[in-house]
Amino acid sequence: MRVLFASSEVFPLIKTGGLADVSGALPAALAEAGVDVRVLLPGYPEAMAAVGAKREVGGVGDPLGIGVEAKIVSGKLPDSGVPVWLLDCPALFDRAGGPYQDSQGRDWPDNALRFGLLSRVAAGLCTDGSPVKWRPQILHCNDWQTGLAPAYLHAWEMISRPATVFTIHNIAYQGQFPAETVARLGFPPEMYAVDGLEYYDSLSFLKAGLFYSDRLTTVSPRYAKEIQTPAFGCGIEGLLAKRSADLVGILNGADYGVWNPATDPHLAHPYAPGDAAGKARNKAALQVELGLAPSAETPLLVIVSRLNDHKGMDLVLAALSTILRLGAQVALVGTGDRPLEDGFRAVAAAHPTQVAARIGYSEQLAHRMMAAGDMLLMPSRFEPCGLTQFYAMRYGTVPVAHATGGLADTLVDTGYDTLMTGTANGFVFEHCNAGAFQWAIERAVALYARKDQWRKIVTACIGQDFSWGRSAARYLDLYKSLSGNGKGRSKE
Repeated sequence: MRVLFASSEVFPLIKTGGLADVSGALPAALAEAGVDVRVLLPGYPEAMAAVGAKREVGGVGDPLGIGVEAKIVSGKLPDSGVPVWLLDCPALFDRAGGPYQDSQGRDWPDNALRFGLLSRVAAGLCTDGSPVKWRPQILHCNDWQTGLAPAYLHAWEMISRPATVFTIHNIAYQGQFPAETVARLGFPPEMYAVDGLEYYDSLSFLKAGLFYSDRLTTVSPRYAKEIQTPAFGCGIEGLLAKRSADLVGILNGADYGVWNPATDPHLAHPYAPGDAAGKARNKAALQVELGLAPSAETPLLVIVSRLNDHKGMDLVLAALSTILRLGAQVALVGTGDRPLEDGFRAVAAAHPTQVAARIGYSEQLAHRMMAAGDMLLMPSRFEPCGLTQFYAMRYGTVPVAHATGGLADTLVDTGYDTLMTGTANGFVFEHCNAGAFQWAIERAVALYARKDQWRKIVTACIGQDFSWGRSAARYLDLYKSLSGNGKGRSKE
């Protein structure tokens, strides 16, 4: 089975969020299952510098007429050794800032061209005009940045083409651009229609992927149902409901090679999962690092998140007075909306021994927070899957979270029955408001003082297994159901 996996970010080469973790770990798990998988990624400077065994394998020309030619550079992902193809086009990708925004947080004005080229090259690697001999049987695209690839395959009316799978990691990000972008990217005008690329008088990369792909997946069973409703569908729920027979929720996994407290190189004191003394040493070290008051008995609540309303960070700010009153500590690492950043900075400045806010993302600090924290706060208004709760549980850190998406699929609220059966692995609240969130925190802090009960919850957490092998097996079954079946798809 030959699979081309196209993504705009892949850990450890480039990361802004969970998409990168999935795009690094799932191909590795597929390779372990015997799949011949290649990853396609833009040639950002960080990725070009970090990839191993790098060599140029061929040119792709200038298909969008931007005035410069692009080429494919092959390499290997660090650690896993999965083959990766970097789309080397310095005019579009070699720039300071992030993958999608400049250093001031503004979207790159040419994002339509940047990710239009990524999509076009992904489709082009499936054709006889590809600069490489290898041809995929499955083209697996991820999020809006690769959503035009299935549309290009449709536009080219290929006699033989790979089957296409499109994964929604977060439906809120849709890649919308002005209508004139359709012609600029080389699509025929008849494809700009309700049954096609058009979305409320604009071009939607995400809708293109959802409309033209053979199968759709998202990252948890609950989220697959949620996005077919107006509350979570972000305007595309009608199309998803229409395609419900082609849509499946496959829960993400955790890369326990990266997130393992026993071998984690970022920790002051690596420890085996469940080793309370080892976790206590990391808590003490983080309190010193962040300037929090040293205290083994004070519950430490950690946040590793984008700072926006989608993640419920406004609810955290609203709950901070309650947390301070309870005598707990809060440590945060993340970046996002400026008013929220400023709000956390202000509380940390006013209560420096009780609240620490590190604005900006640090992978190393995120690992140390998982190891040190007693609880992880995830009050997300929606959460397609969530990976952070997987990592937290492996490190013995108990999630406090809203029952949505993958959080609802993976967390069991702590109550009398679930404590008695040993299934409680978090504190879950149903209604996403400040009062419900605060009550969940109060319950968690109160039970933290009862060490025998708390140990039961921690034991349930570290006993969870969300390794990628199970998820990869489900994707492989999906690929096999598509390969060789259906008009216009390549055969074994």
